[in-house]
Formats: sequence, C-alpha cells, structure tokens
Amino acid sequence: MKKFVLLFVAVLCVFLLSSCKNDETYTIAMITDIGDIDDKSFNQGTWEGVKRYAEEYGISHKYYKPTAKDTDSYVAAIELAISNGAKIVITPGFLFAEAINICQKQYPKVKFVLIDGSPADVEGGTIEKNTYSVLFAEEQVGFLAGYAAVKDGHTKVGFMGGMAVPAVVRYGQGFIFGVQYAAEEMGLDLSTIEVKYHYTGDFDANPKNQTTAATMYSQGVTVIFACGGAVGQSVMAAAAQNNAKVIGVDVDQSGESPTVITSATKEIGTAAYQALESFFGGDWEEEVGGKSVILDAEKGGVGLVVGETSRFTTFTKAMYESLLAKLIDGEIEIPYDQSLANAEDELPVQITVTMVGGSN
Repeated sequence: MKKFVLLFVAVLCVFLLSSCKNDETYTIAMITDIGDIDDKSFNQGTWEGVKRYAEEYGISHKYYKPTAKDTDSYVAAIELAISNGAKIVITPGFLFAEAINICQKQYPKVKFVLIDGSPADVEGGTIEKNTYSVLFAEEQVGFLAGYAAVKDGHTKVGFMGGMAVPAVVRYGQGFIFGVQYAAEEMGLDLSTIEVKYHYTGDFDANPKNQTTAATMYSQGVTVIFACGGAVGQSVMAAAAQNNAKVIGVDVDQSGESPTVITSATKEIGTAAYQALESFFGGDWEEEVGGKSVILDAEKGGVGLVVGETSRFTTFTKAMYESLLAKLIDGEIEIPYDQSLANAEDELPVQITVTMVGGSN
C-alpha cells in the first residue's frame, strides 16, 4: 500500500508540473533596446504602436528585454521570442543591426522590422526579403527644434545626446544648423549664439547626466535638447531645479515635465503599426520586404510638437508651418556629417559650438 501511495504521489507531481507549464505563445514580439519599455521615448513609442495594432486585431504580443547591451544578448532575446511563437519581431534602434543581420538569415520564415537602422549597414550585412528597415530624417526635426529654440528667444542652448549612434548624431547636428538658420534670419550677431554639445555615452537617467545638464544651465544655457531616451529624465530634473527649459525627443514628452516646451518627434509607433499591417493584412513582399525607407518631413515621418501641449513664448504655429513647408519643398538642405560625431565644433557654421567634456 505504501508503495502504491508513493507511486500515486509521484504521478500526481508530474501531472501538476506539466499542467503548470506555460504553453502560451506570442505572435508579435518586440525586443527593447538598452533602455526600458517605459522610457517615455523610443522603446515606449514603438511598443505603443505594437500594442495598438495587436489589441485592435486581438493578436498575442509580448516584449522582451535583453540581458545586456551586446549583439549576443540581442540575438538571444530574439531567439527566445521566436521559441515562444513569434512570427514577426520588431526591434527599435541602430544597435540591433548586427543581430538582425544574423537572425534574418537563420530564421527566413520569421519577419523582422528594424526601426532606426538597417542590417545592410554592418560589415558584410544585407537586407533580406524577410526584413524591413525604417529610418527617419532626424536632421530635419533637429533643425526644426534648433530653429524654434532661437525664435523663442534662446540664444545659449544645449544638446545632450545619448550614445553617438547615427540617429542621435543627425538630431544633434540638425539642431546646430537650425540654430544658425534662425539666428541669421533674425539678423542676430552669430558670435553671441552658442550651442553647448555633449554625448552622454548611455541612454540612462542617472546622477552623472543630471549633473552635466545642471552645469550647462549654470553656465547660462536656457534650454537643452535632450536626445537620448531616459537621459531626458535627468535633463528635466536639472531644468526643474534651475528654472530652465527642455526640448523632448522621439515622442511628445510634454506630460513628463512642465519644463518641456516642445518635442522633436518621429512617427515610430506609426511605423511599427504600418509594418504589422503589411505583415498581417497587406503584401509584405510587395510593400516592405527587403526594403529600407527614410521617413522624412515630406512623408510625415518627423515633426515638432506645436500646439496644445507646446509651451513656447513667442514661436508660433505659422512660423513652424512656414519652415516645415521649405523642408518639404527641398528648399533647405542640412549638411550633417556622421564623420564629425564628437567633433561637432568642426561643422561649417559661424555660431559657437562648444564640446562639453566626456563625450562618447
């Protein structure tokens, strides 16, 4: 009898363990970059687009956070998503380029969407038919932000980017050219216009970044374009303590702090949503497969928040629309130069660009 009871208990344990196994699958996967899903910026904006589509059509979805910020960890997170049933994987950020280049070939039946990068940009990289690359004209919206800042009365401004990846560099250099364009248009003495410029080397909210922002403000900067995910939270905290202003990035960040006067936005959520439309309800091969697109002002891919949630003093919607029209019509060219990342003081401008120490 005792042996029978023991056998029964063993069988019961096996049954209970097997019944507790999580067999749930998730058709849509998003892999976060090195920030968090609620970074109030790039990850969150992408995830909101994924959630909107998935919830509208009742499709299972899940996000995964890599254990570290390296290609092996990104690949591991992608493979975990695929093992959990992902048929389409969306990755936000240039840092995923190498991982997507690997995975698109290893998993040809899975579709991949890389927002803000292309696997063709890595050494020996290609963009396969199961991959769609979405890029943005950050230099254009950075230009709009710099122009608006000066038009709103700021003549000593700052830029704090995260890592000096291509998208962040385009934002920052566009900002510099926008500052000069506005100053010239207003007939200001260009020698009195200054941009303090810094790459933090991370996308984090931390005391180091808050101190850097506070130092800029203490040196006379009145507004900082915070362009690095959660870096913006550090800049907003410093601005609040110094009665200063912030320009947000990627999504409308006006709700994060009353210090935010506007945000330089990219339609990242819309890009994710439309990619899912092509996969589930469109023609992937015809519409996006193996393609890389740049969403610029003409395509409605980038823009500045000017309206109910902006907090400008003198910059108006009419000013914004006039400049935006020139960008759309191709009247303004922005000569950004990726090779001058971390050397923006060498850009061909007449205003003063001061590199702040410790850039990465």
